[in-house]
Amino acid sequence: MDKKNALRAGAVAAGTTLMMLLMSSPALALTRDDGDDPAPKLEVVETLGLFVVAPLVLFLVITGLVMVLDKSRKKA
Repeated sequence: MDKKNALRAGAVAAGTTLMMLLMSSPALALTRDDGDDPAPKLEVVETLGLFVVAPLVLFLVITGLVMVLDKSRKKA
């Protein structure tokens, strides 16, 4: 009986999700609103620097600070 209830719940969830996806309208992102002010496009180097290099540098700086300022004593 437990498998039957689980199957029924799964079918209801899948059906509900499918109906919501079919009934939803697309987001009209192609039309501009009055308050839109798009920024200038980034170049490839700027994009890589902003989204790849900067987080890696920040990670390394934080890791280095934690390692240098670690107060615990190593027991050998």
